[in-house]
Formats: sequence, structure tokens, C-alpha cells
Amino acid sequence: GEALEVTQEVNCVIDFIHGCEDQLQKLKKQKEKGLLYGIPVSIKDHINCKGHISSGGMVKFLGQVKEEDSIIVQVLKSQGAIPFVKTNIPQTMINYDCSNPIFGQTLNPLNHQKSPGGSSGGEGALIAGGGSILGIGSDVAGSIRLPSSFCGLCGLKPTGNRISPSACSDRTFVLAVTGVMGPMARDVDSLALCMKALLCEEMFRLDPTVPPLPFDEEVRLRDNPVLPFAQKQS
Repeated sequence: GEALEVTQEVNCVIDFIHGCEDQLQKLKKQKEKGLLYGIPVSIKDHINCKGHISSGGMVKFLGQVKEEDSIIVQVLKSQGAIPFVKTNIPQTMINYDCSNPIFGQTLNPLNHQKSPGGSSGGEGALIAGGGSILGIGSDVAGSIRLPSSFCGLCGLKPTGNRISPSACSDRTFVLAVTGVMGPMARDVDSLALCMKALLCEEMFRLDPTVPPLPFDEEVRLRDNPVLPFAQKQS
């Protein structure tokens, strides 16, 4: 409901992913609860979801309904997350704004005169507007970092090939820079939880080219400059 309200205001959602309710019922019957159990997750346009298009903002892809979930979506589901919407991007995704001829212009929810940034602009706008608590964007040259900055959020561009890029509709145009998917949220803890959930046996099994290295919680705690201050305050 909140996602619908936000997109009516800033035009950030391009599609609602069907089967959410069925997936939730399925999750309730599972004995093991994943790290992201019951969390609705928004997904950037080009990341394949079964039964939906990955337009890239281009008319030529509108008729191509994807037959299977991308690996990152499969892993999210295995961890109990519920992908529930797909979000807007600029055409071809090589742009720091967020508009295309199919779905139009996405606005910044903090200031409608401003851009939410790109290319994960729909994600930035939806999360900043309160319509999602966790999203998956992608980044080659700032596509997670810019909308996170423009919309006042936290975002992470992981190391290249840390998360499987399999079954996404984009191609890396700048071969010297690896495109990678990563989380966007309102706080660092949410990013860490998402990375911990994604870097699991299911990810390494589905894509053997991904190094089987789990998330290092100790490094995060050691390198987080905010933590000592927070501990002093508590």
C-alpha cells in the first residue's frame, strides 16, 4: 500500500511482482526461517523476475517476459525475503538521472524539483519515500551510490563478482569496471544483514564462479567508525 502511494507521488515503481501472497504462505510452512524472513524487497528493473519483463527502459524488451528468477532473486527468496516490486531506471541505465520513454520520469521524494539520481533511481525514490525498507540496485559507475546520496540513504557497491550477476538483462559496457548488484536501505545495519543473507551456500551453489566467502561480521564491526562513538553513548 505504501509503495503504491509513493509511486503515485514520484513514479518509481514500474511493476508489482505477482505471487507475493503465495510466497508468504509458503514461507510460513517452512521450518527454517531465513535471515530475511518476511521482509519485502524492491528490485531494480533489469534484475530478472519470473513472469516479468526487464525493460532496461527500452521498447524492444517489452515483449520479453522472463522465464526464471535471476540468481540474486532466488537467493533472496531462499532467505525468506519477498520481492514485491520492480523499480524504474533511466534508459540503458547509463545515466545519472532516472527517466525513460516507457515509464517516464522518477522524482526525488524529498524534493520533487530534484532528480533521485541514477541508475537505481527508482530504488532510491521508493526507499526514501517510505515504500520499501530494502532494495537491490546495481552499480558500475555510481548507480547505487548516487541515488543513495541524492535520496539520503545508505547503499553498498560490493566488490566485483561478490554477488552473482547471472540472469540480469544488462551488459557491462565498461569492461575495466565490473558491474555489481548491491543493497540499498535507510541504515548500514540493513545493508550488512542483506549482504550476510546473500553470501550464503545457496548463492555459491547456484553460481560456482562466485568465491564462496561468507560475510565477515568482524571486519564490519572493526572498520565501522560510527561504532565506538555509539558504544560510548550507550
